[in-house]
Amino acid sequence: MSIDTLTWRGILDYLLMAAGLFFLYRALFRLGTWKIVLGILSFALFFVVASFLDLKGIEWIYRNVSQVAVLSFVVLFQPELRKLFEKAAPRKRSKGVHADERFSRLIAGSMWRLAENRIGGIIVIPGREPIDEWLNGGYTLNAQPSIPLILSIFDPNSPGHDGAVIVQKGMFTSFGVRIPVSTSGRLSEEYGTRHQASMGLCERSDALVLVVSEERGKVSSFHKGCMTPMQSENQIVETIMSHCRKGGFFHLFRPEKKFRKALILEVAGALAVALFLWLTIVADQGEMLEKVLTAPVEYTATAEEMVMIGEKANEVRLHLAGSKSDLDLLSPTTLGVKIDLSKTAEGKQTILISEENIRLPKGVRLVDIVPSTLDITIAKIAKTTLPIKPQLVGTLSPNLRLVGMQIKPEQVVVSIPSGEVGENFERLTTTPIYLESLRGSTTLFCKIISPPAIQPTDKRWPDVEIVFTIEHVSSEGTPIDGEGMPLK
Repeated sequence: MSIDTLTWRGILDYLLMAAGLFFLYRALFRLGTWKIVLGILSFALFFVVASFLDLKGIEWIYRNVSQVAVLSFVVLFQPELRKLFEKAAPRKRSKGVHADERFSRLIAGSMWRLAENRIGGIIVIPGREPIDEWLNGGYTLNAQPSIPLILSIFDPNSPGHDGAVIVQKGMFTSFGVRIPVSTSGRLSEEYGTRHQASMGLCERSDALVLVVSEERGKVSSFHKGCMTPMQSENQIVETIMSHCRKGGFFHLFRPEKKFRKALILEVAGALAVALFLWLTIVADQGEMLEKVLTAPVEYTATAEEMVMIGEKANEVRLHLAGSKSDLDLLSPTTLGVKIDLSKTAEGKQTILISEENIRLPKGVRLVDIVPSTLDITIAKIAKTTLPIKPQLVGTLSPNLRLVGMQIKPEQVVVSIPSGEVGENFERLTTTPIYLESLRGSTTLFCKIISPPAIQPTDKRWPDVEIVFTIEHVSSEGTPIDGEGMPLK
């Protein structure tokens, strides 16, 4: 990597890549698919190392399967990608509860009493993200929270005691609600359905879920894919208050001390991976290479009453140097050598080809051109009239004799270059006419053949009509009719 790479654009590029990797990791970690992503990244790292070591076989496999792998990735992670885009898009914020201490102490006290009595329960406090799509079943409630109400809802004899209570706008809106069970395997199997469902919802949204275990008589909170055991009633109050004050917004830096070390490691990992990928891309795309391409030669119009005659080069070979990324974008169709003939004088000319004649992209340098010069001939144009002579090939049959031949038109006005070509060209010819194919008097239409430098003044060549008058003759040369009888 050269010092030229360390521009503000390069630094910004690196930081944006690191931020993208960090947020992608956090999102996939919450969705429970990080293990699969880790496997894919391992394979990607393997191919990067193979590229550094210039292992041609592995590189060939990578180039040929990479597009299929991308499609497979999209199909495999279609639900997760949909969730990522849904979370990235702006939408209406879910209305949760206010940071009210009385409300928090009411919930905390109720959960603590349920734990003391070993009665299971789940209370869901939404955050910024709507959770309606993850909820199923349940009963509408729309009641003010109270300790007796909570104890009665989660009473083992209550019809909705196995479901969750949903809090919206400081109200208990529904109870007995079923929430999705976690499939990430993040939570140990020793925990029951309530804990697995709580983990499932907090993996899919930013809601705070409070759970009471009837087997252990303990209260736990679930938030953003993490489970935290509650040690006291005051801790439950602080957890609810903190969630309500944040309004459910996604905070990058969590205040919990035990998460800071993990967060620092995640950020450092994202920076390290981004640096490795960025340096790999810069080194690969910035590597200076040389390439030889064949480019077409394009001649612009000559001055008025002038024309280019004789043979001319139609292509040249360009020896180019530049970065791999710039050279990979080049192809014969994107290159071209343009020769301007508008100010060229009459006669033979030698034109030197330089970078000014070539449409090279920025960052690509011209090393050599073969040939480096082009020899052309420019002549003035004069108008003249040239006769048309049919191109007769072969002979007539022995019993046929050509009596007459009429040509229409007999001559054509043309633009002809002066000099050797124009002076030695005295007539125009037609396409070949094979006499042995004629069986009698007939009319044929032919095309005119001429050098490219000679053009008709009417912009297109006329069709030539040739009328052949042919008579039949005997072996002695006497004219006869079609039945072999002598003509009178």
